[in-house]
Amino acid sequence: MSDAYVPESRWRTVAAVALVGGGLLLAGVMGFRTLRGDGASAGTDVSRVAFLDAEGMRHTVAEYKGKVVLVDVWATWCPPCRKSLPEVAELQKAGGDRYVVLPISVDRNGWADVTPFLSKNPQLGLKAFVPDGRGGLEPLGEVRGIPTTFIIDREGRVVKRWSGYGEGMAKRALDEALQGR
Repeated sequence: MSDAYVPESRWRTVAAVALVGGGLLLAGVMGFRTLRGDGASAGTDVSRVAFLDAEGMRHTVAEYKGKVVLVDVWATWCPPCRKSLPEVAELQKAGGDRYVVLPISVDRNGWADVTPFLSKNPQLGLKAFVPDGRGGLEPLGEVRGIPTTFIIDREGRVVKRWSGYGEGMAKRALDEALQGR
């Protein structure tokens, strides 16, 4: 092997060490976050989630024990949320005795933001909610992005959680939860 290849092989070694080290660091951070419990994972009891309706009445997920619950955390300014709201509203209207859909807005100004948005979008027919203070959504853990959707079983435990919007995802997840899968 000639000296011309030595610097190149050192560069490759340094790059490989950096990539492996970065991967290990990322895995460690993700593992730490999982242990720290940043978000409610499957099996977490979230029946204490508290929210307010448009009349200011306080509710909790526990009120819906015996039903499957879909909690959709959203905001009026969020483009993916706006895209998902027609589907959320449709599911909400179809719920009946089988399940309930709770779209909870995390807009900074609460009803001051939500009410005008709903007035400008009456075609949605959405019944929205806002968190009951800073701790209202605490049982859900950290919500890092919106929309974030939670499927909650009949006992108040998280079955599934995801962030972002994909057409039909909420309906499929609800159907699975209703079938006990």
